[in-house]
Amino acid sequence: SDVYKRQTMPWFAITLTVLTSWIFWLFFSVIPILITSGIQNSMTYLSSNQLQQYKDEGFVSPIDIFSKDKAKEIRDEIETIEKKLPGELEKAGRYNAHLISPLLDEVTHNSKILDAVQSLIGKDILVCGTTLFIKNPKEKGFVSYHQDAKYIGLEPYNWVTAWVAITDSNEQNGCMRMWSGSHKDNLKDHDQKFNEGNLLTRGQTVNDVPEHETKALILSAGQMSLHHPKTVHGSGLNKSDDRRIGFVIQSYIGSNVKQVIGKNSVQIARGEDKFNFHEKIGRPKSLLDQDDIKTKKKENDNLQEIFYKGANQKGNY
Repeated sequence: SDVYKRQTMPWFAITLTVLTSWIFWLFFSVIPILITSGIQNSMTYLSSNQLQQYKDEGFVSPIDIFSKDKAKEIRDEIETIEKKLPGELEKAGRYNAHLISPLLDEVTHNSKILDAVQSLIGKDILVCGTTLFIKNPKEKGFVSYHQDAKYIGLEPYNWVTAWVAITDSNEQNGCMRMWSGSHKDNLKDHDQKFNEGNLLTRGQTVNDVPEHETKALILSAGQMSLHHPKTVHGSGLNKSDDRRIGFVIQSYIGSNVKQVIGKNSVQIARGEDKFNFHEKIGRPKSLLDQDDIKTKKKENDNLQEIFYKGANQKGNY
């Protein structure tokens, strides 16, 4: 019996040591990798196909962000602002509504949007401004074909515009159309038309856009598209019986992007601002807070200086 114990105990000790080492390796090496992988896979970073679409076409669409119920809640807050402060969101007031609306601020800092944006411009993301594009039914509002980078003053082009559908956006109510692949060329000449019904500042227009090479970006409420600063795009009339509301984050910029025409203040949406080219502003305290309204006006006054730099006249927006 004593001989048997002396012969078997070393094997038992060896087996126990191996088993302990295996458990230690599994717990501290394999499981953390699996957990990290699972977290990464659950994030809404753009897929390889979406990244290829952005590279080839200059946009990616559609991307699911939130529910139609959430979109309706956001629309209700927009229309509450319109009722409480008539004119606040009209004409040049359409810019930077996220500074006075907690729900639009929430959209601007939505993690799903930021995950997608991070895939394109990196982890340090600043919010440079927003715009509400509202087309009321039967009104003659349209957006001529143009490139965002033409008059906005943001360089280099490490930035992206997010177009978030608060209502459905389709060909009937004047959804965006993108000229596929146009971002691969240099900035194009734009005529400054200041024409009636044009929702752009100067009525800036790229002429002779081949309509057959454009694509309609049809979005359901709660979805978004992303497009490159040099992608030529526009939109037609709203021929439906309801409003078409788009909330545009214009734009998400990398921290290496400068404002070369005037000055923009920014919010840090993700990461850090390593370059500190811009002043920082905070997020809204509450719906229609008086200090926030003043901040919005100040930022919009700065935008007017940027948008009309060198122009011979000034438009409504």
